[in-house]
This record gives sequence, structure tokens and C-alpha cells, in this order.
Amino acid sequence: MPGILKPTPLSRFMGTLLLASQEDPASLNILSEVMEIEGWGGIEEMPHGKVSRHDSGEAEVLLIEGLHIWADGIDLEHESVTGYDVEDVLVLSRHVSASETPALTLHAIGVPGEIPHGNIARSGGITGKVVPPSTMFAHLFRTMSRIAKENKLDQEYDITLEATHHGPLLDKPTLYVEIGSTLDRWEDIRAARVWAKTISQCLGLESEKSLRWSGSGEVMLGLGGGHYAPRHKAVISETEVWVGHILANYALVFEEPDGGELPLGPWQHSVKVALDSTRKAFPGGDVFAHLDRKSFKGWQRQALSDLLSDLGVPILRGKQIQSP
Repeated sequence: MPGILKPTPLSRFMGTLLLASQEDPASLNILSEVMEIEGWGGIEEMPHGKVSRHDSGEAEVLLIEGLHIWADGIDLEHESVTGYDVEDVLVLSRHVSASETPALTLHAIGVPGEIPHGNIARSGGITGKVVPPSTMFAHLFRTMSRIAKENKLDQEYDITLEATHHGPLLDKPTLYVEIGSTLDRWEDIRAARVWAKTISQCLGLESEKSLRWSGSGEVMLGLGGGHYAPRHKAVISETEVWVGHILANYALVFEEPDGGELPLGPWQHSVKVALDSTRKAFPGGDVFAHLDRKSFKGWQRQALSDLLSDLGVPILRGKQIQSP
């Protein structure tokens, strides 16, 4: 049995925790391809799972037995056990959809819009709470899209992203990176290899410079639209903006007002927690909102505009967002 890694305060590392689950075939598939990247150390048995550190210090792998969506607090537990400073978390995961469409996708996590707040949600997390998004959201999506197209996987897979949803509840900025949506796709080595190359390039595991937040830039908060957020996806694809949370219409529930007051419903809370979480992930960033305008009624757009104005957040349309 391998020995226990002991933290060494004089050589403390900070970087990304790559979280994988024994119960998730896509997670194991992506992990297998990630571990093919040169520079990984040996696998160590730890109290909370199996751990390996990359020589660059930019990443550690943690393989747990249970399903990741229920692994509340695993980021802080990992720090406590290993002494590794977790900057953000990328969860390697399967994607499930009713249509069973093959997909390469990613998203931030949390359960905005569900009431009552404070309950354990159906798919992990706590209702009304969101986790800060990893600052590499946009870079991961654009890099994954490019690599998938280079390997012609865009002819078989939907290259997409999703609105914020499900657990676990973590403290560190987090994203899920996923392969969907059936067992044969979860086990597709080609799809896993796209994600492994994407992670390697964005984290700088093979000599490339990591694409981490530098403390300044425009950060998009996406509001409205369906789960796969096509209008927000278009902005991310066509510009160099950073991206925080994306909230679908189902997380922005309005009650139509009688008079001139802001409408009731959990929509205000959803916007505020998503904004606070995005600002936490991007200190110093210029956060703006991008609305899927056609998905809202006129009075809903006005209510959002009034709230965002009070919160100091400008609303930009696609043509106002700087292209590369």
C-alpha cells in the first residue's frame, strides 16, 4: 500500500483539482486520458480518495468512490488532507439528457431558483446556493471547441455548454466538464482525449502557459434562455470575454406584478447570488450582463434592467461586446 502524502509547507503548491468518480464511466474515461499526459507522479491512497500530483504543480487528481455530485466540501477536505491549495475544481463527468444527444459540454454548478432555499437538492447541492465558477470557463469552452473540430468530433457531438445546475456544494470555483449522453459515448476514448488535451492546454501541463484569471477583464453574466444557452454560447464563441454564471429561464421565476414594484418570485435572489458568486471568482473584473432578450416578456426585461442597474451591472448586447 502506498504511503500517505504529507504536506510540506516549504513547497506548498496551488492549482486545479481534477475530481473524478469511480461510479462514473465518463469520469474514469477522461481521467485515464488525462493521466496519459506526461508529468504525473505516483498514485497515493489518501483518506478521502486516490491522489496524484502533476510535476508542474498546476494540478492534482483526486479519484473518489462516491458520485461527485454528492461530494459536498471535498475541495476543503482535499486541502486539509494533502496541504495542496486548491485554486479551482474541474469535475470530470458524464452528461445525461432525455434526447441522448452525443455532447461535449461544460457548466458551472449550483441550484439557483429552486425554493424553498436551504434544502438538499435532487441532484446534489443546496437549493438557493451557487458555487463560484472557475475562471477558465470561456477558455475551456473555446479550446475544447477548437480541438473537437480539429479532430472532426463536431460532426458527431454537439459542442455546447449549459446553464448553472446541480451539486455538489463547494467553496472553490468549479466547473463540470462532461461527455454525453449514453454509455457508448461516455466510454468513447476520442471524446475523452479532446477533454484531456483541452485541460492540458488550459492548465499549462505541457509547457503552455496556463489560462488563469489575471485580475482584469470583461466578465459576462448570462441571463435567460434555455438550458443549453445558445445566445450566450454565441457570444462566448465569437469574443474573448470571460464567463461567470449562466442562468436559464427556469432559474429566473417571476410573479407578474400588479403595480410598479419589482415582481416577486425567486428571480431576484437567483440574480444576486449568481452575481456575488461571479464577482468572488473574478476579483477586479468588470462584470456585465448579457440577456437572451427574446426569452423574456417586456416587463421581465424591465425588472431585470432595474435590478441590475441598482446592482451596478451594465447590460450589453452581443454587438456591444468586443470581438477578438
